[in-house]
Amino acid sequence: MKIKFTKKSVNELKCTSTYGREFVRDTECRGLCVEVRSSGGKTYYLTYRDARGHQRSHKLANAADITPQQARVLCNRARAKIVMGTDIAEERAKLRAAPTVLEFFNTSYLPYIKSYKRSWETDVSVFHNHILPVIGSVFIDAVTAERVGTVMRAVQSKLSAATCNKVLIMMRYMFNLAIRWRTAGIVANPTAEHRLHKLSNHRERFLSAAETQQLIAAVNNSPNRMLRYIIPFLLLTGARKREVLDARWCDIDTARSFWRIPITKSGRERHVPLSAAAAELLQSVPRRRNCEWIFANPQTLKPYVSIFISWNTARTAAGLSDVRMHDLRHSFASFLVNAGCSLYEVQKILGHASVVMTQRYSHLSQDSLLRAASHAGAVVMTQAQA
Repeated sequence: MKIKFTKKSVNELKCTSTYGREFVRDTECRGLCVEVRSSGGKTYYLTYRDARGHQRSHKLANAADITPQQARVLCNRARAKIVMGTDIAEERAKLRAAPTVLEFFNTSYLPYIKSYKRSWETDVSVFHNHILPVIGSVFIDAVTAERVGTVMRAVQSKLSAATCNKVLIMMRYMFNLAIRWRTAGIVANPTAEHRLHKLSNHRERFLSAAETQQLIAAVNNSPNRMLRYIIPFLLLTGARKREVLDARWCDIDTARSFWRIPITKSGRERHVPLSAAAAELLQSVPRRRNCEWIFANPQTLKPYVSIFISWNTARTAAGLSDVRMHDLRHSFASFLVNAGCSLYEVQKILGHASVVMTQRYSHLSQDSLLRAASHAGAVVMTQAQA
């Protein structure tokens, strides 16, 4: 059956088929038809043959939502796509398959980072606190640069520039993975137009020899009897806090003087050389029967969850309240560089993937800088007097 579609003629159509629906074609637009159901509902469709010659139908819109003229416009647009080689059925299937940002995070991103990233819980916190409230329910292919901007404006109003960068970096990584895994619908990264903040608050803090002695004296007087071993071991190895707190006796190789760290921040195993001072310190640590942890909490015989309170008390007593525990790692690298070690050696000991990260820790003492400047001075003066 064919009729000229008008608002009146479409409204008057009724289903007379025993199958509960029938199709009526428009005389004005090739391929346009309306499905009339026994329930009274009506839907516009484009009927066409695909590249293989198969009869297909493509849903355009509910007849109650648009006029017949608007249906013709949609029909012509869809038919033009087909003529230009676009598979509109596949296009629609991709749209239906595209997950929301929350679905992608839970089913794809989170299982992946859990497989290698020790700090994956930080990503969960960042997502739930800052990304989910703004774009969590949005389909991943519908996230635009403008929507990313909405996320960033929300975090900029309450977070530091460094933390805002972390949010942007995480979103960029998520969408890069979605593109790499060919997630339905997404072809470009919507974060590409956004730039990281330039940080002007780069903080350099490392201990001098005198400050090191002050800190050691303070931790020796700490009520936490294990702090006198933990803090010096951090200074003697340059290891990260969690690496030291989770250290086990079975990973110490006294014969070859190294400490094996099974899983590092980067997810790789590494070996830390143990100096004579570090080996001597380990020998002084009290060992407890059936306890595998070197610096275990004496009460639980398990690694400390946190030592911040005792650490904060000790550093304050030493007059070093501005020193963070991670600054002990900075200081270790500084000691090595000032002793003449190369950045490559420091990189290997600290376990950095590239020397770029090592350069952050390669502080030189004022005496070292003065000695270096003196070499230039000696050359200049020799030439001036010649």
